[in-house]
Amino acid sequence: MLSKRSIKTQFIIQLIIASATLIVLFSSILFLYIEKSIYDDKRTELFHYAENISTYRSLAEAEEDSADNLLGLYVEMLTLKKEKDHQKVYEYKKEGQTFLVLIYPFDKELGNYLRITKNISATSQLLAKILNSIFIINAIGFILIIIYAIALSKMLILPIKTLSKRLSNMNENMMRPIKISTLPEEFEPLGQTINRLIGRIQTHVKYQKELFIGAAHELKTPLAVIKLKNQVTLIKKRAPQEYIDAIKVTNESVDEMNKIVADILNVGRQEGSQLDAPMQSDVVSLLRKKANDFTLLAQSEGKHLEMELKPAVFMATLQENLVNLIIQNFLQNALKFTPKGKRVLLQSHPEGSSLLIEVIDEGIGIDDTVDLFAPFKRQGNKGGVGLGLFLAKSAADALSAEISLHNRRDGKDGTVASLLINSKLCCPLPGI
Repeated sequence: MLSKRSIKTQFIIQLIIASATLIVLFSSILFLYIEKSIYDDKRTELFHYAENISTYRSLAEAEEDSADNLLGLYVEMLTLKKEKDHQKVYEYKKEGQTFLVLIYPFDKELGNYLRITKNISATSQLLAKILNSIFIINAIGFILIIIYAIALSKMLILPIKTLSKRLSNMNENMMRPIKISTLPEEFEPLGQTINRLIGRIQTHVKYQKELFIGAAHELKTPLAVIKLKNQVTLIKKRAPQEYIDAIKVTNESVDEMNKIVADILNVGRQEGSQLDAPMQSDVVSLLRKKANDFTLLAQSEGKHLEMELKPAVFMATLQENLVNLIIQNFLQNALKFTPKGKRVLLQSHPEGSSLLIEVIDEGIGIDDTVDLFAPFKRQGNKGGVGLGLFLAKSAADALSAEISLHNRRDGKDGTVASLLINSKLCCPLPGI
């Protein structure tokens, strides 16, 4: 059964209506043209007859082709009022016969007119047969159009059905990109979009697996330390201070575990923030506020946090919590790895219709061969679980923003963390 929401149904209906309208219009014009041409010829014949009679010529002389055309011809003389011009042609039917009549002036002074009547029943029957033939041809054409519309719609929908079938057979463990070369040219943009989405899903699944594996590994280590310390402590009696020292070590391991659990919970909170309603926000104002929050922290550590924010205002549709999470992570890492007396620079400037945000530090730099956005990836001897940049990357993906991390290229040691934000939300949430 055809559905009103189906593109295939709408295409078939529109194609049938358009084609049927064109056929009816063309057929009507064709029939009217044929009818007019035939009747014009018959009227011309009657005028020729009338002219020959009025000039006292033989009717046979009026017909060059055949005398058969004189069959069914009747000529009468009428007397009509002088003040009226009664010349006219009309048609009437009688006893199943069709007649064409011409009233033609013979002697206007005396009021004499010729009434020439021609039996055109054969012509009317011919026109009726032509009309019936047109109806039959239209009906056959209409059926062919329906068959063609159904076949064409199936052909056009086939790539979509193929894509749907391939996508329905995919899962998180078996995801393969679609071969763009096998798709029609019109479906290439759709295939590219699906492949980009598949890539993002694969990355997300990969990171999630790494997150759970890393979390298990990170939690296993402090648990093993706690168990080992407790076993050593229970081997023999010890002094009270030794028990106290063992409990302190255990508490430190518990604190590490709590930090890991807190960071994992932050992953869930960050994913929940992706579903917040986006709103118009001044990104530069958010940057300025976040930098002011870290200024006192930088001063307490003997470091300098500077700002160079341009333009004065940059409005964008986004989730503020995600932007705050990214910038907070950038600033925390920059201050963590920047030595005392050095500076951290937060700057922004327009890039076309987007805003490029950069946090530049004077630290030791990074190893470009390591994917620091993967969960539990750490560099240097600083503390941390290694989930900060993973959260920042997930937040940037949710914003359809571009995030990157690279060493400085101005000849100085340090790292540049950048975020490119669009002025408009690229992937609006359902119902927003």
